[in-house]
Amino acid sequence: MTDTEPTTSAGAAGGNGHEPVTMEFLADWRNAAYNCFSSGHKFCREVCPVMQVTRNESWTPTAFHANVVAMEQGELTVEDVAEDYVNCTQCGACELRCPNTLFTGDFYRFRTRTVDLVKQMRALAVDNGVHQPGYRRWNELTDERTHEPVLGDVPVSQDRVRDWAEGLDIPIGGETILFVDCEAAFYRTSVPRAVAQLLQRAGYEFGLMREQWCCGGPAAEMGYRDQSRRFAEHNLADWRASGVKRVLVLDPHDYITFTEDYPAYFGDDYDIEIVLVVELLAQFLAEGRLTPTVPIERTITYHDPCRLNKRKGIWQEPRQILRAIPGLTFHDVDRVTQWSYCSGGGGGLPVEKPELTARISASRLDKAAELDVDTLVSACPWSERPLSEAGEARAIDVVDIHELLAESVGIEVGGSTGR
Repeated sequence: MTDTEPTTSAGAAGGNGHEPVTMEFLADWRNAAYNCFSSGHKFCREVCPVMQVTRNESWTPTAFHANVVAMEQGELTVEDVAEDYVNCTQCGACELRCPNTLFTGDFYRFRTRTVDLVKQMRALAVDNGVHQPGYRRWNELTDERTHEPVLGDVPVSQDRVRDWAEGLDIPIGGETILFVDCEAAFYRTSVPRAVAQLLQRAGYEFGLMREQWCCGGPAAEMGYRDQSRRFAEHNLADWRASGVKRVLVLDPHDYITFTEDYPAYFGDDYDIEIVLVVELLAQFLAEGRLTPTVPIERTITYHDPCRLNKRKGIWQEPRQILRAIPGLTFHDVDRVTQWSYCSGGGGGLPVEKPELTARISASRLDKAAELDVDTLVSACPWSERPLSEAGEARAIDVVDIHELLAESVGIEVGGSTGR
């Protein structure tokens, strides 16, 4: 049930019975919503991971746009529809499948903006005092601890954010720093340890932040924009105080936040280069700065993180890495480019509806099992937790691509794999 505590009535002010904040939202989204609603196309539904496992028409991209039309006509309020918008991983598959996107001829530059609509509808709900209980508690704890609470019982605090790097002799500050997301820093610590040691093996100089807070991306995804902005301001100030010019990121969610949310917050004042570690490692392999020599006898397929593949068009570099590792038998998926499968781990879904995330991850592992593999390789710490849980039932191991490469170059990674 939605925890609804509106600060003011939705019909308190403004034309058509809407208060000003809602009127502004409707003005921004009216054209896009009518464009979707009037077209009658519903191709997006069948690539939506939530729709695939629930068959609930109220939780489809077309319904998300139709709700805006109904709100604009005074038939619905944000209180009526806010809970529906929980049921979205913000994977972006619907945007790529939409004919309004396809007709443009460029999948990644021109697209229907359903992900942005979901984020802004969630923000509209928060602005109107309509909270989802899981979202609110998650963001209250994040605000209190300056880091996401991380699903489960893992202790999270500022004084432990660099514990994963114990014994690696990584300096603080410098022109290039490595940003480690909350999930990896506190839970799946083997991932940042693999990344850091691969960078060191390649002779690439980097440091860590003086005081790293959560990137703020999850808060923005759940509708808590003010909190997201405050966290972004803190991190940018920390970077500038240390003379940082370049930020390395290993998590696709951070990559989205730093390349989309932060530029929107800071405009031309945001002059930090953001580098995705997977792309950097593929470059090191091509240059001969890393050479995998230890055979890894696994039969694998690759799980494309939605925020890399569907939302950023990054799918080649991870495959270049996997094909460079000796011993692997690589069975690639049949949906490589636009509509790769989702883990269900994004967009705040596991915070509010962990059971739905589990169903989507189980569906993803079913697809992997069809390829007769023993290992599913991912490049996203956030996807690896639900995928690992689903993989246990199918005897399919879930391994992070950074860890796999580190093993093949002879690095003993250490840390926790979250299991």
